[in-house]
Amino acid sequence: MDILLLEDVYNLGRAGDVKKVANGYGRNFLIPQGMALPATPGAVAQAEQIAEDANKRRNVLNEELKSVAEKIEEMQLQFPARAGETGKLYGSVTTQMMADALAAELGQEIDKRQIHGQPLRLLGMHTVAVRLTIDLIPEFSVVVFREGENAENYMIAAEELAAQTEDAIVEVEEAAEDVEDGAEAEMELDTEAVAEMSAAEEEVEEVAEGDEEGETAEE
Repeated sequence: MDILLLEDVYNLGRAGDVKKVANGYGRNFLIPQGMALPATPGAVAQAEQIAEDANKRRNVLNEELKSVAEKIEEMQLQFPARAGETGKLYGSVTTQMMADALAAELGQEIDKRQIHGQPLRLLGMHTVAVRLTIDLIPEFSVVVFREGENAENYMIAAEELAAQTEDAIVEVEEAAEDVEDGAEAEMELDTEAVAEMSAAEEEVEEVAEGDEEGETAEE
């Protein structure tokens, strides 16, 4: 079915957009939640005004939450957990747990539905995003460490892994440049070889033409 969005809906569109969605999603969620209307001719006629009004509200909200987004990007949440030898948790760090921890740090409510991604089920350092608005989606760090151990050990390990990954990327890029340089050099050699072959062919043709002219003269 076609619907007209009255609000910004992440991964779908912005207020004022007309979108095609599954019937169940439209009738059972978007429309009852007041996020959309059926895209009738009358509703679509209001799309431009809806988009304009929403854009004004969005700009104000983005400005208000800009400082909050900056704070979130500097945050590192830590969760002790029980885990097996492979690092898999006996349970998980849920999006609700992360939302509650963020809310406690920020002093404002964060809905678990604003947390992107799945619950965390492995020890280590993770990067998680939180949607403040459709435009503001800052990321923060989450350290899940084994109960009784030091969270800093996991942070150090993550930093070392990041450094190793960065070094590996640099090596791959340098190798790619070497291959590209080699390919260009080979291409230049091939071009020179083609030129030499062409010149040789021209000489052969000239000699052949000379021989033909000679034979004609003799006749």
